[in-house]
Amino acid sequence: MAQEYVTVIFQPSGRRGKVPKGCNVIEASRLIGVDIEALCGETKVCGKCIVRIEEGHFEKYNIQSSMDHVTPWQEDVEAKFINSEKKEKGFRLGCVAKIQDDILIFVPEESRAGKQVVSKAARDINIEFNPMVRLYTIELKKPDFEDKVGDWERLANGLSREYGLTGLTIDIVTLRTLPGVLRAQNWVVTVSVWNDKEVIRIQPGRVKKAYGIAIDVGTTTCAGYLCDLTTMQVINTSSMMNPQCKYGEDVMARITFHMTTPGGLKRMSDDIIEGINSLIEKAVAPTHPKKKKTKKAKGDDGPDEYREIIEEGVEYLRISKHDIVDLTIGFNTAMHHILLGLDPEPVGLAPFPPVIHHSLDIKARDLCIDINPSSYVFAMPNEAGFVGGDNVGVLLAEEPYKSDEIQLIIDIGTNGELILGNRHKLYSSSCATGPAMEGAQLSFGMRAAPGAIERIEIDPETQEVDYRVIGHDKSRKFSKPEEMKVKGICGSGILDVLAELYRSSVITKTGVFNKKMLKTNPRFRINPDNKQPEFVLAWKEDSSIDKDIVITQKDIRQIQLAKGALYAGCKLMMKRMGIDKVDTVKIAGAFGTHVDREKALVMGLFPDCEIEKIHGVGNAAGDGCRAALLNRKKRDEANWCARNVQYLELTVEPTFEQDFMEAMQLPHMKDQFPHLEGVVPDHVLHQGPKGPVKPEQKN
Repeated sequence: MAQEYVTVIFQPSGRRGKVPKGCNVIEASRLIGVDIEALCGETKVCGKCIVRIEEGHFEKYNIQSSMDHVTPWQEDVEAKFINSEKKEKGFRLGCVAKIQDDILIFVPEESRAGKQVVSKAARDINIEFNPMVRLYTIELKKPDFEDKVGDWERLANGLSREYGLTGLTIDIVTLRTLPGVLRAQNWVVTVSVWNDKEVIRIQPGRVKKAYGIAIDVGTTTCAGYLCDLTTMQVINTSSMMNPQCKYGEDVMARITFHMTTPGGLKRMSDDIIEGINSLIEKAVAPTHPKKKKTKKAKGDDGPDEYREIIEEGVEYLRISKHDIVDLTIGFNTAMHHILLGLDPEPVGLAPFPPVIHHSLDIKARDLCIDINPSSYVFAMPNEAGFVGGDNVGVLLAEEPYKSDEIQLIIDIGTNGELILGNRHKLYSSSCATGPAMEGAQLSFGMRAAPGAIERIEIDPETQEVDYRVIGHDKSRKFSKPEEMKVKGICGSGILDVLAELYRSSVITKTGVFNKKMLKTNPRFRINPDNKQPEFVLAWKEDSSIDKDIVITQKDIRQIQLAKGALYAGCKLMMKRMGIDKVDTVKIAGAFGTHVDREKALVMGLFPDCEIEKIHGVGNAAGDGCRAALLNRKKRDEANWCARNVQYLELTVEPTFEQDFMEAMQLPHMKDQFPHLEGVVPDHVLHQGPKGPVKPEQKN
């Protein structure tokens, strides 16, 4: 039977198209190119994909839309997220409602996957200059009847004679360009040689610059660092959201998508390859002047023409994508497998073996990556099932294996990855933290996009809340309500909020709301719909979604689960290493750029440490990829790291459950935090089982 198709229109984007009858709203949005939040990977547990099915005939589109044009309401699933009033208005979960006939769908602002603000700036780290690709300029003697040697042999002999490069090979795509390039500028050429072994590009004349790009593919965000391979200068940094987010926020959701969807692996692989190509486009674009469309003469139906806008005093490098002759890329194991089209299913099943541990050198054209086609892509090696080349990149950037100091490095992304040790011993582990830390499991959690609360402070006496949002340069205290336009809370705000709720006695050390101290505070209330306690962070008049932005008891538990997993991972590695304290704590990833180190310690993200010894190290994974791009020895180091760091599978450790349970409390159930003395009020830090009680409140 032939597949039936129906018309679907999404508003306010106005995107429309035909989709197979029977697919759900999320699947339809992917097919048509509309991004709807689906953070749980359609497992029906996050409630982020709420949409409204519009009723009536829409003349403009000539369709009749109705709530009856989707499958019936599922009380046991949808009632958890949509109350009866909204149900009557046509609100449904996009992952549940399957399309049976033509419909028009409205996507509320809170359900739209807005453009994320990605912080992936390159740090100034010490890298020894030793690139994999080098330039060699040579002037050759023209052939004549006395010297009829072939073009390639002539070039190879010249490079051997002048530079000592012997045994060279040439890529077939480059070989095809050789005759024309040699003769373009009177037999003077510049040759790009990979690893002193293979000629991958030949350019006419004397060329002094070569370019490479280092790419960090995170589960949620990706970054590219365009570098000059002759000076090590970072020319430009580009970033984007990982386009695979629409298949689910975490790696397990994407592995499941592959396992349950025919052709799912190819769709995800194609998406990230397309994303990498757009990242490269974004990186080279600023090296060219901006263009402005010229006006056409009346009746001119020819193609649009553009003119360049040249800024005075600006020197444009005019780098093209094909000027990029080397590329290094790091990613976690699941992202590695998906991009390369390797079956990721075993990575999701115990004992989580990857298809390959070692690094790979792959021709760019074989991956459809749009740089110089003869060039290689260096894929960083994997450590284990859930610790991949991104963690190896962190090791290359921070080099704990060269230090006597015991370092604890926490890379907080969608997966929390931990490194502990020094030059004598190194451990690594992984724990699922990111979905909660990045907002995926919170009532008003969101990505770091305009309207997201990014910083929070709560007055310890009055419990009044001050906050800052992305896209507005002043805090709430110095702004009018309508200026705030709050939509939710993102990762850095989530790290702040637990510490602030605890420090200001809004919650006890167990994470429950302190009802005794807040019974007169209007911010503390019981939600009339679900009867659950919640605390208002931003009032309705401050928001752009016409509702109060709250943190609920369930939200607090989700953050506790994430922070507990991180702490337990740190503790177990410390036990394995036989130590009870660390010398330095480094926080990597986007959180490493924005984290408040004091609040991270207050919430108990890791064991006690001197606050001055806690450092944010930014996108260390990307910095490690850049180190591998600019220094070929780092690639050997990467493979050494992947095989010599001892991976600890936390969930099979005998004390994991006990350590995890104790780490759920703030900052910890038993462990002491002497470095929080004076940072957290004494009655809070040393509270009893009934919660914080100020001296004047004691009977």
